Amino acid sequence: MPESGSSRLPTRVELGVWRSFLRAHARITRVLEAELIAEQRLSLAAYDVLVQLAETPSMRMRMTELADAVLLSRSGVTRLVDRLERAGLVGRERADGDGRGIVAVLTPLGAERLRSASATHLAGVAEHFGESFGPGELEAFGRTCDRLAADDLYP
Repeated sequence: MPESGSSRLPTRVELGVWRSFLRAHARITRVLEAELIAEQRLSLAAYDVLVQLAETPSMRMRMTELADAVLLSRSGVTRLVDRLERAGLVGRERADGDGRGIVAVLTPLGAERLRSASATHLAGVAEHFGESFGPGELEAFGRTCDRLAADDLYP
């Protein structure tokens, strides 16, 4: 891999594939978001917060960890958790042993809402993403995405 600041520019093919990747991500994300909002009145970002909390053993995460997990800024996740808290889907508590830390906690209503929204979202992922691949393509695409997302790829 070239070092950061390298003067190498992408080839025409690399740039074309990059743009295609961005268009595909944007299209699928828009469709999945529209389905969640229409059927569940829940944004994709809100769904992601509920999923992240549900996937922890304690159903809670520090706000900073949650921001990293859902790829939002700290202020963005704070505003989103504010809305989810007003809806009764998430609560906030002080972090154990740390008077300054705050954790977001999935409420029973939030867990129920997540179960309902998961049916919509997972059906959409299967239809708009999974069905786009032929035999063997999905696994190869997954390996490529894993390589691109690896923390050790870019220091």
